[in-house]
Amino acid sequence: MRCPFCYIGKHKFEAALEDFPNKEQVTVNWHSFQLDPNLQTQPHLSTLDYFVQVKNVSEEQAREMFANVEKMAKETGLEIDSNSSVLANSYRAHLLIQLAIEKGVANDLEEALFKAHFSEAKNIDDEQTLVEIAVAAGLDKQEAANALTSEELGYAVKQDEMQAQQIGVRGVPFFVFNNKYAVSGAQAKETFLEVMEKAWQEKTVE
Repeated sequence: MRCPFCYIGKHKFEAALEDFPNKEQVTVNWHSFQLDPNLQTQPHLSTLDYFVQVKNVSEEQAREMFANVEKMAKETGLEIDSNSSVLANSYRAHLLIQLAIEKGVANDLEEALFKAHFSEAKNIDDEQTLVEIAVAAGLDKQEAANALTSEELGYAVKQDEMQAQQIGVRGVPFFVFNNKYAVSGAQAKETFLEVMEKAWQEKTVE
């Protein structure tokens, strides 16, 4: 939810899937992965200032990096306002994702959370904000509220992260096809299509 390349990568993958001849037979499964689980939510600290502090780069360099990301997003049809993004820990958002997986609306919730964080300057660690986003994505209000303190869903988040470590995931976005082929990063649509076609061909001859 906090990685702009995940937002961009999601849309590049979806563009590839739209052109894939067997798209109706493709199932997309979401998994949790926190890049910075120890991040402290600080709504009044700009993402730019935090980036400068953590990455040890100048403000000018940071602004240039942000501009490049925003340009890449725009080429994918997305609006990202990096400077206005609220610095927020994503753990509770991941709890909601786990609930959304159970209810079959994970993709809708992921999209809504990305948009909230990158385009609408919303705090994705704020309880009321998260519940509102969850309800709009099709989740029950009380179930969404309960999810934010759920140990069971927290265990599911940790299980996803352990699985990612076992297969060597060190960054996101990371896509795995048929438990065999991996695509790392917000790659071009053509790259996703090529991998999907290869995975499909192998699956159909098994």
